[in-house]
Amino acid sequence: MRRLLAILFLAALTSACGGGGESTTSEGPGTDTATADDTATTAPPETTTAPSTTTTVATTTTTEVPTAVSQVPTPEASTVADLLSLDRPVVAAHGGGDRSYPHSTMYAFVEAALAGTDVLEMDLQMTADGVLVVHHDATVDRRTEATGRVRDLTVVELQELDKAYWFHDRGEERDLPDDQYPFRGMRTGDVEPPAGYTADDFKIETFRTLAETFPDHVLDLEIKVPLDDDGENDIAYAIEAARVLAAAIEELDRTDSVIVTSFSSDVMIAFRDFAPEVATSPGEDEMVAWYLGAGEIAEQDVLAQLPPERIGIDILDPELIARIQAEGIGLWIWPNSDDQENEAFYRSLFELGIDGVIAGVPAEGVAAALG
Repeated sequence: MRRLLAILFLAALTSACGGGGESTTSEGPGTDTATADDTATTAPPETTTAPSTTTTVATTTTTEVPTAVSQVPTPEASTVADLLSLDRPVVAAHGGGDRSYPHSTMYAFVEAALAGTDVLEMDLQMTADGVLVVHHDATVDRRTEATGRVRDLTVVELQELDKAYWFHDRGEERDLPDDQYPFRGMRTGDVEPPAGYTADDFKIETFRTLAETFPDHVLDLEIKVPLDDDGENDIAYAIEAARVLAAAIEELDRTDSVIVTSFSSDVMIAFRDFAPEVATSPGEDEMVAWYLGAGEIAEQDVLAQLPPERIGIDILDPELIARIQAEGIGLWIWPNSDDQENEAFYRSLFELGIDGVIAGVPAEGVAAALG
């Protein structure tokens, strides 16, 4: 029976972002506002034998529209230590709030921050030219108008794509009329973006740009494991991405303001060696070993990130929650079905003593945490 429970628990941990293949140039959110100086032109009086004549040209004033990102408030906690010390539940925006906005776009992250989200959660893939980009899937097929593996494309090629192409009403549906995709065409300039945003806010973004754009937000970073040419998990490629990430975190001075995780325990073991001062979450095998009593929580692990249930196993069992928290780490839950992405469900998690939610609808997560 203990072996059966362990197998079922392993299945419950297959995906902190809904599973599946949906896994540095500095380029901040663009602005499309033009600044025109106020002009007041007065012609000098012309004096002849006739009376003086004065001609005045009317003043023209152009008001500059502020960028949306410039309106983002400073979060309550800007380091992992301060975040974990809050006297209320934490709200992380899953992919910037993928049930509310186009997944992992600058637009999504800005909107989530404007809603009061504490943490920005994002998935990292490495491009053909070694740049870390924020994208969930191993391919671009599900989110953009194109096809292909992220690892086979350069960052320039990726950033030409429309990351919001398939987004519709908290999801991605493929069989709707073109005019039912409200953000489609904003990346290409065919559709005017919302006020305060530009076409660049709907592209595949780099990790570096997001880390620089949100210097005060804690970032929850998942290192994705891509597939190799034989369709197998390419752990070596993901470990190289972990090395690149560790170097970027140090260079960006984000050591105390990021949490790093991956489903692969091999990747997490390597990352901890690369960045021994950075907070982490356990990989899948590490969590299972702990559950069986055959392993310990790593010193750098500050929280577990799990789904609420899977194949009949209740991850929200009070005894399991208490056991995890007794290890001195927090527990964040990521909902794994659309009917859980709402304020009522988030609130029910907090009532169980869950420390945080990785929410697809950030505004409702914030309402639940503060309510």
